[in-house]
Amino acid sequence: MEHHASILSDWVLLGLIMVLVALLLLTVFGFAVYSGLFTEVVVSAGSPPVGSITLAYKFRVGPYGESGQLFTDGCSISSKLYSIGVYYDNPHTVSPEKCRFAIGRILSEGDAKPSEDQIKRFQKYGFKIFSFPAPSHVVMATFPFTTPLSIHLAVNRVHPALDTYIKERKLCAHPRIEIYKEDRIYFVCPLARQGDFYVPEMKELERKIRAAEAEDAQTDITG
Repeated sequence: MEHHASILSDWVLLGLIMVLVALLLLTVFGFAVYSGLFTEVVVSAGSPPVGSITLAYKFRVGPYGESGQLFTDGCSISSKLYSIGVYYDNPHTVSPEKCRFAIGRILSEGDAKPSEDQIKRFQKYGFKIFSFPAPSHVVMATFPFTTPLSIHLAVNRVHPALDTYIKERKLCAHPRIEIYKEDRIYFVCPLARQGDFYVPEMKELERKIRAAEAEDAQTDITG
């Protein structure tokens, strides 16, 4: 009898474990669905979902994976403001250590002006202040921003869709701008006046590259 009771007890325990595992898997699956796992990614071209903005940002050269800490830095200063990321290089064609990006928080939109207190607070922690004009025409997409997992899903699903759309139509659309606003992530790629969305550090790097290329070309000509 004791042997049968022991076997029965083992089966009950195994059954409970299986139920718990099933519940855990269902919870994880539900969390992934809520985060946007099956959300359809629709890419289109047209008027932008945002206007002109003033942002506080930090510029970096290196793997895009390092952007997370910069997002955290901005959020720790003011959690109420929206986050923004501007990515200037294609990580599929540019080595990770040479990728250039700016991460920060949106201080104001449209005709509104950021407060001096906000500006000073961000500058105190090493952020720069810059303004982007309202883009006239963009390639864009959106994705749910409901959990931290949404960011990972968006990166792996939206960017390939943008790449395909831009390549098929032979468009010149850059840089990649991500705006985290309430429960949506907006992906915006300007189709005109892209230089307006280059922060000063990026403009300086581009100027140095052009100068070096011109010097190399002159050297080739003169022998």
